[in-house]
Amino acid sequence: MSDKNSDIQRIECGARMSGCVVHGGIAYLAGQVGAPGESVTAQTTEILAEVDRLLALAGTDKTRVLKAQIWVADMADFAEMNAVWDAWVPASHTPARATGESKLATPDYKVEIIVTAAV
Repeated sequence: MSDKNSDIQRIECGARMSGCVVHGGIAYLAGQVGAPGESVTAQTTEILAEVDRLLALAGTDKTRVLKAQIWVADMADFAEMNAVWDAWVPASHTPARATGESKLATPDYKVEIIVTAAV
């Protein structure tokens, strides 16, 4: 009998969640946040660097991102977050994306980004 979980790869698996789970050729990243209390620009830059790192561990990269879900604590920060995003996302490889305003885990977090990518 085969193990049903043998085709699931968990990257940086912790007690509560994994940083990334790969299954069926798709990498599902956990929501990423930057250092609490930093600017929207700094947090978004840190988040996208972490996304790059996790995608590399999964054997893929930002040119294969299928979908991004972005939460900002205040939509007034939308343009500031987008300035960093636009510099990061590769031209002609832009994913489907949704952005919304939401309370995040702590008021010190201004941005959270969740990414799904093809491996």
